[in-house]
Amino acid sequence: MLLFSVILYLLATLATGWYASRFVKTAGDFAVAGRKLPVFVVTSGLFATWFGSETVMGASSEFIEKGLMGVIEDPFGAALCLLLIGVFYARPLYKLNLLTFSDYFRFRFGKSAEWISAVFMIPSYFSWIAAQLVAMALLLQVLADIPFFWGITICTAVVVFYTYIGGMWSVSITDTVQTVIIIAGMLILTGVILERAGGFRAVTSGVPDHFWRILPEENSFKSWTVYLAAWMTIGLGSIPQQDVFQRVMSARSARTAVVSSLLASVMYFTVACMPLLIGLGGSLLYPSLLQGDTQMAIPLLVLQHMSTGMQILTFGALLSAILSTCSGAVLAPATVLAENLIKPLYRRKISDPVLLRIMRLSVILIALVSMSLALHKKHIFELVAESSALSLVALFVPLTAGLYWKRASLRGAILSMISGTAVWTYFEFFPGDYPSLIWGLAASLTGMLAGSLLSPHVRKRIA
Repeated sequence: MLLFSVILYLLATLATGWYASRFVKTAGDFAVAGRKLPVFVVTSGLFATWFGSETVMGASSEFIEKGLMGVIEDPFGAALCLLLIGVFYARPLYKLNLLTFSDYFRFRFGKSAEWISAVFMIPSYFSWIAAQLVAMALLLQVLADIPFFWGITICTAVVVFYTYIGGMWSVSITDTVQTVIIIAGMLILTGVILERAGGFRAVTSGVPDHFWRILPEENSFKSWTVYLAAWMTIGLGSIPQQDVFQRVMSARSARTAVVSSLLASVMYFTVACMPLLIGLGGSLLYPSLLQGDTQMAIPLLVLQHMSTGMQILTFGALLSAILSTCSGAVLAPATVLAENLIKPLYRRKISDPVLLRIMRLSVILIALVSMSLALHKKHIFELVAESSALSLVALFVPLTAGLYWKRASLRGAILSMISGTAVWTYFEFFPGDYPSLIWGLAASLTGMLAGSLLSPHVRKRIA
């Protein structure tokens, strides 16, 4: 019954994508849904950007093992990211009427900045997509004993199908439906776990004192630096990511984009706390869940200790969360690849139908690369951290400086992207006392300041 329900759910998702394809007439429809979406749909999409395997399985695992200090990146950092986007980034970027972040780099700095930003942006998604594919494959392994390879293959095929045919329309419609399923599933499961465990107080008091610590225990420069790095990984690193940008740009007005970002921040933090409570309560009720891979604590908890109805609802919510995140993550780099790397190669002006075809083919290519990575790495939390760090050290500084510093120049942007990535890569291979992303961010900022102050070319400030 459970497996049948999961198959039925996946078929319904494909049908929704097929329905959404009727709205796709142009590349703009495919990339940003024609900029026609209302507040609730945009909010649901922004919420679904990260509420996937990282939150439900990865973050809950870290929370069980490390307490609040283990989940600073997500959900705290993710909620912060959406808040900052709503306050500082959504309005000025929406007014430019662009398809991608790299379009912004071309508009603000020049074509070479567009190309370099696209080259750095696209690889940042491979680990993120792979994390979602790994999570879906692990679920199929638990539900039907499907081998990991075939689980990855099946999940990739489902995501590619409805993203390929419907683009942002497909992603937005499925995100809206899946958000309702996610919230309902998490609410009911949280209530069941808290009731069985004796209430909220019983769950939250059955842990060590340091479990709820939200600040570093050691008051030293190093400990605070590591702590701030955790906040910045997703909190700042996901601001210049294309999947967030596309969802913001799909709003029907600048005000809708701002309001949706702020609402999504509150919604994300609220709903994302539920898997943490579920994982904690389940581990206290059933200590055996802590044996083996704690990423599977919630799925195993539901499968072993819940009724068939709860299993169907919960696994539907889990699949909803992961599919929503994965589809948007595949669409984002595919759009950048087509718009900012392939389109400029055409000597003559490219027609819209040809660009739309290239975007769809790019979806397949991005998915295949991510699939190969997923087959070689299985730790969800690590895959997610890798993706956010690269966008932080390469793109955050030039994006922010371009919007709010009139002296920011092409030379500064290029130096910022290259130096930030180079320094971060070096410390990834040769770790020091501080997180590599701190060194990379410092190098990115230094490159922007040095290049812009030395460059005689100054472009007009946008925001």
